[in-house]
Order: sequence, then structure tokens, then C-alpha cells
Amino acid sequence: MEKLSYKLDVFEGPLDLLLSLIEKNKLSIYDIMISDLLDQYMEHIRAMQEQDPEIAGEFLDMASRLIRIKSASLLPRPEEAEELKRELTGQLIEYKKCKQLAKILSQRICFDNYTPAPEKIKADMKYKRTHPPVYIAERYISAAGRGQAKLPPPEEAFSGIVRRRIVSVSSKIVSVMRRLWSGSEVKYESVFDDAQDRSELVATFLAVLELIKGKRVTAQGEGRDTTLIMQKTAHKEVQDIGEIDA
Repeated sequence: MEKLSYKLDVFEGPLDLLLSLIEKNKLSIYDIMISDLLDQYMEHIRAMQEQDPEIAGEFLDMASRLIRIKSASLLPRPEEAEELKRELTGQLIEYKKCKQLAKILSQRICFDNYTPAPEKIKADMKYKRTHPPVYIAERYISAAGRGQAKLPPPEEAFSGIVRRRIVSVSSKIVSVMRRLWSGSEVKYESVFDDAQDRSELVATFLAVLELIKGKRVTAQGEGRDTTLIMQKTAHKEVQDIGEIDA
């Protein structure tokens, strides 16, 4: 290879320098001869250091990178060198494409031209588009529907909650205890026979739970055979209830 003469101020970085060396020596960017490229790169680095001892660190970093690739290629298993070489090749290809695009953009954009500021133009607020009547009707119905959705729900929506009959659990406790007083034991399902609606069913169920929790009633058996039996300590309570009602 012929010895190159360098113009030190034209290279923007180590990739720019390497790309220039590859093009100057007519090398393939996909098959770089690191040994030949390293010698010329180091010559350029020495020339740069003669003019400026504080050479840019990125140039020195690239030099150590090339030396590492060359050293790895001399080992019995040069797989690491090939991997490092492929990484460097990819960066050079990407940098070359960026330079080509920058050259194209520089031809299209000229910063020497003067472009005046845009004038303020009064906006035309008149709607000029036309729509078929069916389209307008559909949009109106859609907008009206969105407006209705923001309104509070009608009273009928709460009728099933507000107007539902409220049944006291305490009243059902009294009813269950009276029923147990009339017999030694009562089938569990039979205490729900008089329930007229869901509210009464729930109140009766909670009443039975309260009686069992208070140990005034015990439940024996399983499933449909479950029976409720009043404890002896609860008989006095039922008598007191009867006296009050009387």
C-alpha cells in the first residue's frame, strides 16, 4: 500500500478516519484488513500528536480497539476477533450511510436563503363541508344520546331498592323463638314457610344465625334433616315475650 498523506482537520472522528483509509486503499468494508489498516491509522495518530499532544480520546480509544482485534486474530481460536470485527464493520456501514444522507440533504437545504416570517392570515370560520341529511340525523341522535347519559337515572331505576319492604331481624327472632316454644323441635326449612319475599327470607335466616350464636337454639342434623331445638335457658325469654305481648 502507498503511504497516505493526511489532512488532519477533515476527519470528524475515528470512524471518519477509518472510512477514509478504506476508500483510499480500495478495501472492502465487509472484509477489512486490520493489520494494514492499523499501521496507517497509527501513523495518522502519531502525526496528530505531533501537532496536538492532547489528541482526542476517541481516536486513542479506536487505536486500542484495533490493536485488540489484531491481537485476538493471532490466537489459536480467533472467534473473538471475528466478533469484534463484525461489530466494527456494522458501525462503519452505518456511519457511511449517514454521510451519504447528509450529502443528499446538504444539496436540498441551503441556509444562505432568507425566508420571511409567515404572515398572519385571518382564519375563515365558516364551515364549508356538505353532508347528507341522514348523516346529520345520525350525528344528532348520537350527540343527544351522550347528553342523556350524563343525566341522573330516573326514579324507576331505584324502585326495586327503595320501595322494597324492610323486615326487622329482631321481629324474626321473636317469631322463630315462639315457633320453637310450641314444639320440642322444628325442621329448619319450616321456619321459612311464612316468608313472603326475599327480604323476609333473609331476615329469618339472620335471625336463626343470631339465635345459634347466642346459644339459645341449637341445630342438629345435616341438609334437609336439620332440626332446630330451643335451649332451656331460652324458655324464660319466650315467657317474658309472651307477658309483654299480653
